[in-house]
Amino acid sequence: MSIGKRIRELRMIKGLSVTELANRAGVAKSYISSVERQLQLNPSIQFLNKIAAVLDVSVEKLILEDEAQDEELDIEWLELAKEAMDSGISKEQFKQYLEFQKWQKSTQDNN
Repeated sequence: MSIGKRIRELRMIKGLSVTELANRAGVAKSYISSVERQLQLNPSIQFLNKIAAVLDVSVEKLILEDEAQDEELDIEWLELAKEAMDSGISKEQFKQYLEFQKWQKSTQDNN
C-alpha cells in the first residue's frame, strides 16, 4: 500500500477530513490531497512528521510496507471504528473488549 493510501486510511479512521488534517498538521490541503491521490509520490520527511503526529502514528507506519498494512480495511470496518469512536468508547475499553472475547473463545475451545 502506498504512503498516500495509508495516510487516507488513517485519516478516515480518525474521522478527519483533508481540511481538518491539513489545519492540524499545518500543511497545505492540496498537498495532502496530491499525496493521497498518489500524484506526489515522495513527500518530505517534515511533511510526514507533521501528518504522523496528527494521526498519532509513527513515521515508520506511514512509509514501511508490511503484509499487515497491505490488507486494506473495507469501508464497513472504517464505519464501525468511527461509530465506536463517536459513541465515546475509548481505545482502552475497546482493547479490553477484544481481550475478553479472545479469553472467552479460548475458554470455549478448551472445554
